[in-house]
Amino acid sequence: MPGAVSTPARQWPMLSVLAATAVGLLTTALGQARIGCLVIGVALIAASVLRRVLPSVGMLAVRSRFTDMITYGLLGVAITLLALVMEPQPWLEVPFLESAVRFTVR
Repeated sequence: MPGAVSTPARQWPMLSVLAATAVGLLTTALGQARIGCLVIGVALIAASVLRRVLPSVGMLAVRSRFTDMITYGLLGVAITLLALVMEPQPWLEVPFLESAVRFTVR
């Protein structure tokens, strides 16, 4: 965006990811941990997509484009998967997860 546009308008990718993460943290604090973690994970996946498709993302760009995409994407997928297998009553059943946890916790 041109320099004549105000700073918040130029930083909308970072502000949207931060706002979504804040909503996720608030939801988690209010007792809905699974939903809050899902919102945070989706926000990080969205940050990865924004970093890929937009030519300029303002302060959302921390490192090289490739490193940012991989970091945001892997963290987003990991948080989302952890939210889906969260106890009690997981939304996603992973067959080997119970035996792996039982083996490591012994």
